[in-house]
Amino acid sequence: MTDFTPDMLAALHAASFDTPRPWSATEFAGLLSMKGVFLTTGAGPSFALGRYVPDEVELLTIAVSPEARGRGLGRAMLRRYEAEAQNRGATQSFLEVAANNTPAISLYLSEGYSESGHRKAYYSAPNGTKIDARMFTKRINQT
Repeated sequence: MTDFTPDMLAALHAASFDTPRPWSATEFAGLLSMKGVFLTTGAGPSFALGRYVPDEVELLTIAVSPEARGRGLGRAMLRRYEAEAQNRGATQSFLEVAANNTPAISLYLSEGYSESGHRKAYYSAPNGTKIDARMFTKRINQT
């Protein structure tokens, strides 16, 4: 599955997340229309959405179908995102993740990301609980 529509992205995002809240098809359509935003897709289904500005790239979100987890697809999507970022000229990647998203944090650390900051009460869980965000960065240039 490689031709994701905003509706498909929203459905996969909703199946993958409740915190932070899932993004709507309208939000995905708006993001995809922005300069510098790019989508990488893969099996599972899975996708990563990034935003490039000169020399930097931000991982906006990454999602893997719940039924396909545990097969390395998240790692594959992260690597595709980084390869596309390098193709665009980025040398640094940034991301933020809910502090309670242990699988994602483990993935980022195992792929060479370093914690670079903390945002207190950044996300809201569906029950209203506030969750901190952990910020990570990685140098991704090939030299």
